[in-house]
Amino acid sequence: MYEPIRTRSLHSMADDAESPHRSREEELDIQLAGHLSALLAVTDELGLDAAAERIADEVARLRGAPPARHAGLSGAAPAALHHRAHALAGRALVVAASRADTAAAILSAERMDAHTAALTELRLVGAH
Repeated sequence: MYEPIRTRSLHSMADDAESPHRSREEELDIQLAGHLSALLAVTDELGLDAAAERIADEVARLRGAPPARHAGLSGAAPAALHHRAHALAGRALVVAASRADTAAAILSAERMDAHTAALTELRLVGAH
């Protein structure tokens, strides 16, 4: 009356041999490279060439290849870009700290400080 199931269930667990698994360290590397790549795009848009080169070097170290550079401009205000860059640097700092990557953590913290200073300067200039 019923035909037997001839294919594997979609709900069954995959064999470890069939699907590759990444280590926690590899996952954190991918996450960190992603946050730094996003930070690189915003840094490029802000025209901060020296900082962008340092970030690109870190992304290349994590990925083993140079990153793709930001090609287009969003047209966002500098304050909005600095806010975004600060948030991205903060995310990168959290991941760098969890994987004990001192170089990436220092770079991220420096970028957070630089964007905080830029935002403070923008507020002071706008107050006059």
